[in-house]
Amino acid sequence: MRKRITGTTERPRLVIYRSNRNIFAQIVNDFENKVILGASTLTAEIKKKNLPTPRERAKEVGKYIAKKAAGKKIKKVVFDRQGYKYHGNVKELADGAREGGLEF
Repeated sequence: MRKRITGTTERPRLVIYRSNRNIFAQIVNDFENKVILGASTLTAEIKKKNLPTPRERAKEVGKYIAKKAAGKKIKKVVFDRQGYKYHGNVKELADGAREGGLEF
């Protein structure tokens, strides 16, 4: 997957990692090999909200990372789901990021 998807300075890569309990998202610039920002269900601001279902937490991670990206003047990203199917928590995170203002 990563051979076909790369992030640039103008359009970095939004990477998803999903574990059994948590979901993680990072915005990466592949040309500089730098993580610009990241968020997960373990982030303090998201954890404080005590959301009951994993899908609600994933959507909140998407909104949170979109808000942080807007602060760094990032509007467009390349979505890298790392081979996970586009449903469930991955879809909710993507929808949350779109609601927050990111364009894929």
